[in-house]
Amino acid sequence: MCGINGFIELNTASKDYVALINSMNDLIIHRGPDDDGIYIHKNSDQVIGMGMRRLSIIDLHTGSQPIHSDDHNCTIVFNGEIYNFLELRHQLKEVGISFNTTSDTEVILKLYEYYGEDSFKLLDGMFAFSIHDKKKNKIFIARDFFGEKPLYYTKTAEGLIWSSELKSLVKVLPEKPAISKTGLELFFRLTYIPAPFTIYQQINKLESNHYICFDLNSNSLEVRPISHPPRILKNDISFKDAKLKTRELVYDSVISRSVSDVPIGTFLSGGVDSSIVSLCLSKYKSTPIDTFSIGFEKKSYDETDKSQTVAKLIGSHHHEFIINEQDLQEDVHRILLNFDEPFADSSSLPTFMVSKKTSDYVKVALTGDGGDELFGGYNKYYMGKLNKRYTQIIPEKIHDRLLSATAPLLNDKDDSRGIKYKMKRLLNSVDYSDAFYWEIISLGYTANTIHQYLKPSYLSEELFEQFKTHSGIQKPTTLTDYRIIDKHVSLEGDMLVKVDRTSMLNSLECRAPFLNKTLWEYTHSLPESFLMKGWNKKYILKEAFKDDFPKGFLDKSKSGFGVPVGDWLRKSLKNELLSYVEDSQLNTQNIFNTRAIQELVHDHVDSKADNTFKVWTFYCFQKWYYNTYLKL
Repeated sequence: MCGINGFIELNTASKDYVALINSMNDLIIHRGPDDDGIYIHKNSDQVIGMGMRRLSIIDLHTGSQPIHSDDHNCTIVFNGEIYNFLELRHQLKEVGISFNTTSDTEVILKLYEYYGEDSFKLLDGMFAFSIHDKKKNKIFIARDFFGEKPLYYTKTAEGLIWSSELKSLVKVLPEKPAISKTGLELFFRLTYIPAPFTIYQQINKLESNHYICFDLNSNSLEVRPISHPPRILKNDISFKDAKLKTRELVYDSVISRSVSDVPIGTFLSGGVDSSIVSLCLSKYKSTPIDTFSIGFEKKSYDETDKSQTVAKLIGSHHHEFIINEQDLQEDVHRILLNFDEPFADSSSLPTFMVSKKTSDYVKVALTGDGGDELFGGYNKYYMGKLNKRYTQIIPEKIHDRLLSATAPLLNDKDDSRGIKYKMKRLLNSVDYSDAFYWEIISLGYTANTIHQYLKPSYLSEELFEQFKTHSGIQKPTTLTDYRIIDKHVSLEGDMLVKVDRTSMLNSLECRAPFLNKTLWEYTHSLPESFLMKGWNKKYILKEAFKDDFPKGFLDKSKSGFGVPVGDWLRKSLKNELLSYVEDSQLNTQNIFNTRAIQELVHDHVDSKADNTFKVWTFYCFQKWYYNTYLKL
């Protein structure tokens, strides 16, 4: 697990390129405090630089990077883990290829030498890497199937710059980048910015399951898919057989993700996914595993009783940390600004805390991330089902009246996220157009409300068009549609960003066994009723493992990894928040409709309404704007 950087520039003899790549590396030292490496190659026209910071997990002694091919014609820097590298290594040895290290990095390079670009689709893992091929005079930069590892890039007049984190890339730009209007609107709608967009114009995220081919002869860039989505045929399989296969695939994936030369543990929230991952790892290991959970002093957010139940069941060395507002307040500034662009998923705060505590004990932690996307576990999935039925029965005019009539009754002044919040969320997500699923996933400002707060110049008619094209789904109507959209949008742009940045800020590697190509394709081959039976979410996953847990345990509801930021915005963060809505600040920015955003914030602060998500989104943007953007 590491971080990588790179650049291609016109050859300027007077420039210190070693210092340049080192300055990029220094900004991501948290991603790899154990080691670093640089590669500089000059020819008559260009200079290619690649650098990396290393967190040593596999091959502690011979895995330093960059790694060169035997003839030194190819060089690689790599961030991530390849879980099938031993299998691939064996296949290459069978055809006479020898190795100088025991690292997965060298396997990627040797595989590329043998198969070329087709080798990228053979990798099972989380990765971002760049390869310089001197013979072809090309640079190849690839990102994994789900987008677990980040990769940012920008095409310049002189060549290309890329990095694992925005801070390193922006640091070496010749001038300050402008704010992207598309990126900004995506953030206020979704609370995050999915690939290929960023908050900056001309700076992109490489999309998951894609790679860049940069031709050094023509100074041209092409983004290509690593592999096209397979045509998945529905399995003619009994539920009993599918259940057994699901159990087998999940267990095998946990084992493949547990290869490590350093201590490994699991995040254990007590939910279905983390409980199953912890169970599988405990069954595989001959000694008790370490499990880690976070609890909260505010009881409506604390669910440590569930994680305690699982820890006792599997006999783990369980580490439980109860935190309060003060614990997080000390780190809010550091956590939010480390994303390098606006990011408003408040669960990043407890994810940071559990990563921080866990890193005192182990270097690698398995997580339950991806279980909801693979097995249909989100409330929004049956909200989609409800929307379809509801809009067929209730005319739109009657719904509008119902919404108006119930709004005062559902106005919750406290950030409790109880029944009133859930009812309000459900009613507001109802949509009579083909865009209803995009409204469900718009956790910040919906299409119906965003125009009240942002200036017209920042709004577009077809905001999600590129994602519809990329996912191949114009009108989502099925569970399969929803899951595919989430893979391309919320998983890549939100969930994986949250875990990667907060864990790597603590130099902790997180691995997600549910994020496995084979498992993903298998769940798509099953009838949707196997995943969601009536209103029972993740049905086949729970049935596959229910006998390992107390009766009914896997059917217990779970609130998610939330924190009461709505309360904090009225208390510890109040003064900072109010400074962002002063007339002079808003008028200078010329992004917001001043009166509307001021009213939204003051109503929340004065407890006239619970506007948590909208105000927190606004707060996170302003924090980035004043502490990062204005200081570039």
